[in-house]
Amino acid sequence: MDTNVAPVAPAPARGPKAASARSLVEAAYDTIRHEILTGALAPETKLRFEMLRKRYGFGASTLREALTRLVGEALVTSEEQKGFRVAPVSLEDLADLTRTRIFVEKEALRESILAGDDAWEGRVVAAYHRLSKIEAKLASGPEYQQDEFEERNREFHHALISACPSRWLHHLYGILFQQSERYRRISLVNRVVPRDVHGEHKAIFEAALARDADLACKVAGEHIERTLAVMAKVLAG
Repeated sequence: MDTNVAPVAPAPARGPKAASARSLVEAAYDTIRHEILTGALAPETKLRFEMLRKRYGFGASTLREALTRLVGEALVTSEEQKGFRVAPVSLEDLADLTRTRIFVEKEALRESILAGDDAWEGRVVAAYHRLSKIEAKLASGPEYQQDEFEERNREFHHALISACPSRWLHHLYGILFQQSERYRRISLVNRVVPRDVHGEHKAIFEAALARDADLACKVAGEHIERTLAVMAKVLAG
């Protein structure tokens, strides 16, 4: 038996310094992502490190890692020798995104309704109740309710599909829902097309609880398409 076995190298240290570096990247990522989604960093804005450092106080290496993550989420673009830039928005992009999201979300919703149990119903009811409370405040100034509305809107739509057994549908749904967030925020404060968002959510909620998968999918698809109609007016103006 060979006893001259090389010793196993110790695992790299994961002390406070490493944790602090990860925390800084996470903070930079969250901050820049939120500014992109809210429009504080406008589409196609050049993301120069010096500008970002002065604006947020993070170092270049931290910013680079955060921006690289955002490239992976398609919120930032990167070109060799040209650096980083906020991803553009366009009606063509939203139309493609809308078609794909409807395709994925309707299938996930259908499977969720078929598989959903009492616990699923409880999640949907609770999420709808929380969403309804913030929707009641939207008329007084949607620009001041965006973050809370977006959080509760996300919770409601996720609750609806939460019983879907396909992890890949959940994964694709998450990507598409996030990508449409910038457009939702723009449409929320641009009332160029009359819209009853609460009524749309109520129709989906009632159809889902009635276990009418066909109707739930129909009204959910119409709900998603309305953002496209609003954005067509906004971008045309």
